[in-house]
Order: sequence, then C-alpha cells, then structure tokens
Amino acid sequence: MPDYLDDLRLAHVLADAADAGTMDRFKALDLKVETKPDMTPVTEADKAAEELIRGQLQRARPRDAILGEEYGVEGTGPRRWVIDPIDGTKNYVRGVPVWATLISLMEAGEGGFQPVVGVVSAPALGRRWWAAKGHGAYSGRSLSAATRLHVSRVSELSDASFAYSSLGGWEERGRLNGFLDLTRAVWRTRAYGDFWPYMMVAEGSIDMCAEPELSLWDMAATAIVVTEAGGTFTGLDGRPGPHSGNAAASNGLLHDDLLDHLNQRY
Repeated sequence: MPDYLDDLRLAHVLADAADAGTMDRFKALDLKVETKPDMTPVTEADKAAEELIRGQLQRARPRDAILGEEYGVEGTGPRRWVIDPIDGTKNYVRGVPVWATLISLMEAGEGGFQPVVGVVSAPALGRRWWAAKGHGAYSGRSLSAATRLHVSRVSELSDASFAYSSLGGWEERGRLNGFLDLTRAVWRTRAYGDFWPYMMVAEGSIDMCAEPELSLWDMAATAIVVTEAGGTFTGLDGRPGPHSGNAAASNGLLHDDLLDHLNQRY
C-alpha cells in the first residue's frame, strides 16, 4: 500500500502558503466580498488561496487532477486533490476565527474516489490537524511536533456531546424533529459549525456531529482525519465517506444511534 507521506508533506507546504495569505487579509478593512450564484459569500482571500494552491500543485503534481470550491475541476486521472480554500467564509468575513483551509488527496478505488490524505489548517485558531491513510491522525504545529488523535469511548447517548452548525438546514429537509429528539437525548449540544466539530470528534473532545447539506470539498479532508482517529464518517444514508451531500461523524460507538435519530421523518 502506498504510504502517502510525500503527499502529506506537500499538503502541509500548501497549507503553510495558504495560511500566510489568508491571515494577511483576515480582518482587513478593505477585504473584497462577493455573492456567488448560490447566495454564499466569497472573498478575494478565498480565490487567492485556491489559485496559490492550484499553482503549486500544477508544478509539484502535474499529473494529478484538482477540484476546488472556487474554480471547479481541472484534469483527470486516478488522483485528485480537493480544496476548500476557506471553509467558514462567513466567519472569515465577520472576523470570527473559526475558519480553515481544507486540502485532501483522493484516489480512485472501490466505490469511487476516497480520501487518502487530509490537512485541516485553522491559522486564526493556531491549530492544524492531518491524516494519511494507514498512518493515523495528528494535531500539532508541524509533522515533527504532533500529538496522535483518538476518538472518545463514550458509548451512551445520555453521556454524549453532539455538535451541529445550525437548525435551519434540518428543518428545510424535514429532519428537524429527529434532530431535536437527538438534542434531548444527549448530555450536551453546541453549535460550533464548519470543520471544527469534525476535528473535535477526531480528538475526542466531543462524540458526534452532523450537517444536512455539504459539498465534497467540505468533507474530504475532515473525513480521513475522523476515520484515521478511529471514528466513523458517513452520509446520513450511512454510506461511508464524503459522498452523500451531507455528513454524520462519530466515535463509532454512537453512530447507529446518531443516524437513527437524524433519519426520523415525522
């Protein structure tokens, strides 16, 4: 099996470069913000970070394809880099430090492309998480200064901490009642949002999280960090990986209970 460590090192180099650019424009008074056709915001920093990452990938991995949130897909082949230049753009625009650059390498395999490398870099929080297939998940300041991540061992809903992004999406998709039942069944709920709850599942500080609507670039990097930390990452339909247009992540012990509640429709 490939060890993917060279790709992981490259992903860290890409994240370093992106962090420098996004932090330079974070809280800038002249930051330019536009509205995309789907009514979500995009900033000059989103575009610049993706352009920077694409440029470095084209030089370092010219045979690999690239899929990014802002500029779509380029190239073909069995290896594809997936980029979200700023996950949490609304936070970025408002000066909230909960945002990150997500970089993943996916390879063609059974069931389609699967993530084999993931880096989640949140420079305004001073945090970075990463994983490579078969090598575990880690957090720290660098590859040489890192702590291995492990999900929690909480096995009862009544003892579990559950995180989400917002209520509106669950209501729009007819899942609000099951979602609310879940919040009543668990010990604690918090709306951290975006990439962060998945990283907290991976490091064991919360036990499960879910979102009703996501894109591949929102999930590819977070999915492998969760699974390499010993957790479970699926769609709400139970399909493993980041392919269902939504996500449920847990320590594995609670996953069936999580899906049972979120799939209630009444």
